Amino acid sequence: MQTVLLVIYLMVVVALIGVVLIQRSEGGGLGIGGGSGFMSARGTANALTRTTAILAALFFVISLALGIMARHESRPTDILDRIPAGNGTTQPGGGSVLDQLPGAAPAQPTTGAAPATPAPAAPAVDPNAVPNN
Repeated sequence: MQTVLLVIYLMVVVALIGVVLIQRSEGGGLGIGGGSGFMSARGTANALTRTTAILAALFFVISLALGIMARHESRPTDILDRIPAGNGTTQPGGGSVLDQLPGAAPAQPTTGAAPATPAPAAPAVDPNAVPNN
């Protein structure tokens, strides 16, 4: 039901945008051209004004209906409710979600042991040194 209302809502929105753009503004805008046509300028303005009012009323009614339906929906719709147990970043194998990407290095197990090779120490930087680039 919610999907059907959403599709109708989108069609009303597109129709409302089209009707508003067709209307003649004081400067001419995208309004219907000269006096030729099947309706007079006055009749066209009345029909477009009435159509705009009807589409606007439908827009508000469907918006309220979608809001009420979302409020009384029984299942959670928040994306955060779909995250697996835990903080969502660690997988059962001990790696993270990023480790599942193609070309990613396998996760290192965290057993508390020291790494096999120590990382090289960063060179000491003298704050008073002059750059020689």
